[in-house]
Amino acid sequence: MEAIMTNTFRSFSDAARAMNEVRMNDSVLNIDAETQQTYDGAFVESSEMAKLTVFNAPEKLDMPDPEMAAAAVDLMLRTVFDVTRDTRMEEFAADIAWGIVNSFHMVTKRIEGREDDAARKLKDMVEAYDPSEIYAVELEDTQLLCQTLEGCAEAMRCMRDHAGEVFRVETGRPFNTIRGSRVSSKLTASVIDGKDYLAARAAKRREEHAPTGPIVAFSGGQVWHDHEQLFDRLDQIKRRIPAMVLMTTGMNKGADAVAAAWASSRQVKLVRMMLETRYGPKAAFLRNDRIANQRPVEAIVCEGSGVQSDFARKMRTAGVPLHVFRLAEQAPMAPAARSRRA
Repeated sequence: MEAIMTNTFRSFSDAARAMNEVRMNDSVLNIDAETQQTYDGAFVESSEMAKLTVFNAPEKLDMPDPEMAAAAVDLMLRTVFDVTRDTRMEEFAADIAWGIVNSFHMVTKRIEGREDDAARKLKDMVEAYDPSEIYAVELEDTQLLCQTLEGCAEAMRCMRDHAGEVFRVETGRPFNTIRGSRVSSKLTASVIDGKDYLAARAAKRREEHAPTGPIVAFSGGQVWHDHEQLFDRLDQIKRRIPAMVLMTTGMNKGADAVAAAWASSRQVKLVRMMLETRYGPKAAFLRNDRIANQRPVEAIVCEGSGVQSDFARKMRTAGVPLHVFRLAEQAPMAPAARSRRA
């Protein structure tokens, strides 16, 4: 039985490889230069050695080839739609594809959690200096573990964002998970490296959560289906303000979710200004004040509730150039999407 399974798996692998080669030769896989450049930047080996768990010794492991990784993600998602197109199974292709993209998302979160655990251990070790050789080796191994997991998380985020963009192109809607001093001369090089790594990591995390750059503020209602017009306008703004940071009111559906999907697909830094629920009914309006206090250079508002009307008023009062989108100006909802919503 094992031999049969092995031969079957080999036959399947050979068939998949042949299909991949045919599709690539026929130029079905069309990875644009910007996407490939993103993969090249994410699949970087920061060290010749890698360490993936606290138990395993460091070993020489390469990152996947970025071109092959990009092609694999593209092939994985598009094949689902190609196989089911114009069949009775076509209706379910989007659900399957959503599951694939969400799998990338969940694995990314797990890697980030392991990286956080390793970073906490590294911080504790740096603070509890020990001059022994055993300590130095463990410290170097822990830092290598952090660096390896950080690189894997970055690569997985790249694949997730690419898969999400293929999902958007194929389904006509964005992917949404709901459905960045002096050193004592007594310290060893290992401790110094550990401190430098933690400082760099902390700076990166601060940039992820409170990034620097010109802010484009965004607020929209929880009912919104036309993502194309929002993608187009955000693309126009990004061409004028390449270093823009998108700040949204943090909702997980509707227009805010579309804006977050755009930021993910364009590798634009995103800040979600969340509600401070302790303020009760005033929380959303106070959040608008906090966004206005960030001095955005432009703002977008999509018609929604009184919260969006207040947002628009405060942006105009602050002299912020404002782009307004109204519910009635949306393109008609596709029949398939309308039936799913029903």
